Amino acid sequence: MMAVDDHLVAQVRELVGGGPDVDERRMFGSLIFMVGGNMACGVRGDGLLVRVGRDATDAALGKPHVTPFEMGGGRRPAGWVVVGTDGLADEKDLRAWVERGVAYARTLPPK
Repeated sequence: MMAVDDHLVAQVRELVGGGPDVDERRMFGSLIFMVGGNMACGVRGDGLLVRVGRDATDAALGKPHVTPFEMGGGRRPAGWVVVGTDGLADEKDLRAWVERGVAYARTLPPK
C-alpha cells in the first residue's frame, strides 16, 4: 500500500463531506472516496486521484500538474487523472478538483 498524506486526506474528507451516500475505501494504493457507491476521488502518494469521466480526460490532462492515472501493469483507465501535489497547493484548486470528482460520481446511477 502506497503511503497517503494524512493532511490531504483530512482536507479531501472535509470537502467531500459526510452523508449516508459517502464512503471511504482503500484500493489502487489509495484512499478512495465513494459517492453513491461510485468512485469520485482519492488520495494517493503522488497526489489526488480524480474521476473526471471518459469524455473529459483529455481536457483534464491539459491542465498543469495533471498526469494519467496508471494502474499496475501500465494500464491507464479512461476517465481518471492524478493531480500532483503542486496542483493542489492552493485550496481553491484542491476544492475544484474534489468537487469535479464528486459531481461526476453523482451523474452515475447509485450502486
